[in-house]
Amino acid sequence: MRRSRSSAATATAPDAHTFACVLRACADCSRPDVARVVNGIVVCVGMSSHPVVGSALVSAYAKLGPVGDARRVFDGLPEPDLVLWNCMMSGYGYRGMWNDGLDLFSAMRKAGERPDGYSMVSLVSSFWNHEARAFGQAIHGMCIKGGYDSGHHVRSALVSMYFRCGCMDSGHSLFGNLLDADLVTWSSLITGLLHICKYEESFGLFRQMCNSGRRPDSILVASLLSACASMVNISYSKEIHCYAFRVGAHTDIRVSSSLMDAYAKCGFADLAYGVFFQMPDKNLVMYNTVISNLGSHGFAMKAIEVLDEMVSDKLKPDSATFSALLAACCHAGLLEEGWKLFRRMRDEFNMAVKTEHYVYIVRLLATFGQLKEAYGLIQTMPVPADSGVWGALLWGCCVHRDSSLGRIVADKLFELYPDKASYRVMLSNLYASQEMWWDAEEVREELWNEDVHKNTGISWVGNARK
Repeated sequence: MRRSRSSAATATAPDAHTFACVLRACADCSRPDVARVVNGIVVCVGMSSHPVVGSALVSAYAKLGPVGDARRVFDGLPEPDLVLWNCMMSGYGYRGMWNDGLDLFSAMRKAGERPDGYSMVSLVSSFWNHEARAFGQAIHGMCIKGGYDSGHHVRSALVSMYFRCGCMDSGHSLFGNLLDADLVTWSSLITGLLHICKYEESFGLFRQMCNSGRRPDSILVASLLSACASMVNISYSKEIHCYAFRVGAHTDIRVSSSLMDAYAKCGFADLAYGVFFQMPDKNLVMYNTVISNLGSHGFAMKAIEVLDEMVSDKLKPDSATFSALLAACCHAGLLEEGWKLFRRMRDEFNMAVKTEHYVYIVRLLATFGQLKEAYGLIQTMPVPADSGVWGALLWGCCVHRDSSLGRIVADKLFELYPDKASYRVMLSNLYASQEMWWDAEEVREELWNEDVHKNTGISWVGNARK
């Protein structure tokens, strides 16, 4: 992209292949904003109908997410070829938009374009639920009839589709009929099982695949680690970590990020930090992740140390960084450190304080009984306080039994959310805690007269491995 800008600054005019390269870079770097800028330049120089540029635009938009923009560009091309049709169908496949994918597939056949194996993969990839199962089976029949199922990529897509749609028997049967399943097919089967939460079966297949001599890629390893996080299973997390270390995949940023997440969700923030510490190249997202993990496990001071490490690495923290840090201070009850971070955010890093940051600092002040200071801080906010800010202060009023300020705060919340019963229940409980029975009964009658109800809380306790 830098070379493209330098080209634009000189007398050399970019051609269609230049634009195509820049658009591919936008897709690889996840920059839909830059892709739209390039699209505007393409329109201005009159190259929007060029087949190479049009194909690159459709492909970039399809991968980045704005499928509507991809379809708009696609519809503007005079004679799209098979690659373009497949590209557009892939965009629908990424989003699970199987209705639009089927319509496009039908339009392609009516236009006289003969589908190939990649067309079938793009279409099959869009079937994600039970509702689309019958259509997936129909496309499978079409693949058999047309001979498309002989390709590994088509069979892999079909295996994955059956598991996503809940047809485990069909998926297993199709996989069992493969004489020599390649890595893509193994990955499709394992990720299909993961998608329907069949974690034990997926890990069993992973071991079977490794024993067969197939080496999984970093994407599959990261997917398995995400399953470990969902299962809250530390033994599986360590097993995958050891395997990744043995094959050298532990330095991949996707694997490292998934490892950190799995260890943190299993309750081992120290192991998550160890993975972070060993990473050679750390970006802002990784720093924010480890700060959030440390803070949620009570290691607020360590999280603050990581902030200093980030600054030493010439990375500038963002609003998410300070949200995680202030949440850590709330979790650990560190008022003084929270105030320092709040001031550093404004004074040292010149960042605009957002509402979510006020929520945390108000909660901190309320925790230590500094209710008037918290109320005064809310009055100085540049934007009107929302329910999160007022709710944090009302919580503090309830904890410290300040009914006078609690009534003022509750009235603010009633104005914002008149139909939300939980705030009225909190105020009634506050009155009751001070034996102000008449006031408590009055609030309860308001709930009854306005037919506002609070849902009863429930808990679910079960085996995390099932």
